[in-house]
Amino acid sequence: MHSDHPAVTVLGLGSMGSALAAVLLERGHETTVWNRSPHRAVPLTDRGARLAATPGEAVAASPLTIACVLDYEALHAVLGPVAGSLAGRALVNLTSGSPEQARETAAWARSHSADYLDGAIMTTPPGVGSPERMFLYSGPRDVLEAHRPTLAALGDPLHLGADPGLASLYDTALLGLMWSTMTGWLHGTALVGAEGTPAAAFTPVAVRWLTAVAGFMTTYAPQVDAGRYPGDDATVNVQIAAIGHLVHAAAARGVDNALPELLKSAMERARDAGHGSDSYASLIEVLRHPAEER
Repeated sequence: MHSDHPAVTVLGLGSMGSALAAVLLERGHETTVWNRSPHRAVPLTDRGARLAATPGEAVAASPLTIACVLDYEALHAVLGPVAGSLAGRALVNLTSGSPEQARETAAWARSHSADYLDGAIMTTPPGVGSPERMFLYSGPRDVLEAHRPTLAALGDPLHLGADPGLASLYDTALLGLMWSTMTGWLHGTALVGAEGTPAAAFTPVAVRWLTAVAGFMTTYAPQVDAGRYPGDDATVNVQIAAIGHLVHAAAARGVDNALPELLKSAMERARDAGHGSDSYASLIEVLRHPAEER
């Protein structure tokens, strides 16, 4: 195999693992796969993948093993018995879990003389292979750089730092942002839909608005880092008055108000903690220290 398409192993052939292996094959990598249920490998072996009989055989086939299994318990069940085969090789773990699990697994990999990166896939399976999709990695930068061409085939590889728990921490934080944003969009869609506006008509305006919201985040980030929240654009008190209109409009149209009521409560907690004249970024204080509010 040509040096710019080194051999790679994929452990776990669920929807995501299968997508990873398919893209690696498509990009010309000699790809070895293993899955607890071998029949999941058939579409890949039909395209040229090599099916290993055991996890140990799979790891031994390549300098780089990418694991994408159900959870960390499954990862250790698969690799624990063959840990010796990892020595001198790299393990990139794209299994979802907690920062604590990532750190423990990094220490375990080091104890078996393996290079280790923890990672998070910020896309669904159909997005794998797109350079626009982020793959987050944490752990030694030199491990990422050694395997960057292979990992870049899957998506844009972003190195977050040496702490192996960072990718998982970012993953959970970004999913929280996604759920909050998507639910806010769905609430707005329900609100305008109550008077006949289709989601397809509302959404382009909402997407354009999110570009402005991203600008607010960029403005507020230095305030959060500095712990100072000048209210020279819109204060918490102004936001509380504004969200009252949303609560009223939704109630009048029979739309569930749990989300705006939650947001209003957070604003009021910030106001009561002395941030009424500060910017919206000051809500970070009640989120960071919920037990310390006055």
